[in-house]
This record gives sequence, structure tokens and C-alpha cells, in this order.
Amino acid sequence: MHASSPPLARKRSRKSFWLKQLHTWHWMSSAISLIGLLLFAITGFTLNHAADIEGAPATRDRAVQLPPALARSLAPDDQPDAKKPLPAPVATWIEQELQLPAAGVAEWSADEIYLALPRPGGDAWVAIARDTGKVTSEVTTRGWIAYLNDLHKGRNAGTAWKWFIDIFAFACLVFTLTGLVLLWMHSKHRRSTWPLVTAGLAIPALIALLLIH
Repeated sequence: MHASSPPLARKRSRKSFWLKQLHTWHWMSSAISLIGLLLFAITGFTLNHAADIEGAPATRDRAVQLPPALARSLAPDDQPDAKKPLPAPVATWIEQELQLPAAGVAEWSADEIYLALPRPGGDAWVAIARDTGKVTSEVTTRGWIAYLNDLHKGRNAGTAWKWFIDIFAFACLVFTLTGLVLLWMHSKHRRSTWPLVTAGLAIPALIALLLIH
């Protein structure tokens, strides 16, 4: 047998190099996005059938009284309605007493201070009567399925989760593109590759064009 010519050997070497690189990027992005893909696949199903599997919400109400010194710091005044955080001592007291975060921006009116506390899988709020110092709160939870559904949508999940979704989306993009290139590189030996890829594009496109109005 004759040895391969130098150009052919270099071509095979380049192909081998890129094949190894693509496999490395593909499995690394797969490993990073694996749990996220599983979570988003499950919650995609639960969101699609939310009306059938929605849990019953549970609500917990509480009413407490601010200490006199803190209540005086919130006494009614002639200032116009505003949006600003609670004073730090009041926020700390609420967090300790009600076990709720109180660092957000509240709505201040002449009679009341209202702090909305939306969260994944539920809702919460705190209201403070400025004339009496009475604090009322309500916490609503809709169960684990609603919690995971809200994580899927990024609803009220905070900055850290927003960053996770961005990183997860980039990992999925790398996983998809490297998978596409690997399909192309192996397609000569797998005749069903491009018909299946075409079907994966055509089926949702036809449904969107013909059946969604």
C-alpha cells in the first residue's frame, strides 16, 4: 500500500482535530446544560397543562405592631406619594418579625406604606398603617409546580437566576451548534440525518403557519 500524500494527510489531521474539538465542546456544553434542559423540559410540559395540574394556593396572613419609636419614624406627613425603600431599622424589624425580605422599594402614600414582595410560585406583601404603626402581611404559595413554572419563565426570580438563564441559554446554543456540525460531518454515513433535521424544522413551522390563528 502507498502512504497517504502529505496534503491528504494534513486534511485528515485537520478533520481529526476539529472532530475532537467539536466532541469536547459538545459534551461539555451538554454536561453544563443537562440539568437545566431536564428542568425546562419538565416545566415546559407542566406549563402546557397548567390548567389541569395547577395546585390550590395557600394563604397565610399576619398582623403585628411596630414598636412606638419605629412607628413614629413613619408618621404621616405632607410629602407627596413616592416610591422608596423602608428605613433600615423598620426593614430589619420586619425581616426579623415576619421572616420576609423588606429591602425592596415600597409605595408611600399619606396613610399607608405598601411593599410588594412577588416571588416564584407565590406572592407576598406588607402594608404599614402610618398613623397607627400596624403592620399586616399576606403570603401566598401555589406549590412546587408553580414554583418551577415561574423559574422556567424567570418570573420574580432575581438577578442570580437571570444570570443562570443567560449562561444556560449560551450552553444550549453551543450544544446545538456543535451537534449540528457533528451531524454534518457524519451525515455521509447516516442517510436519515437531513430528512430528520428537515422534519424537526418543518413540523413546528407548519403547525405555526397552518394551525395557530
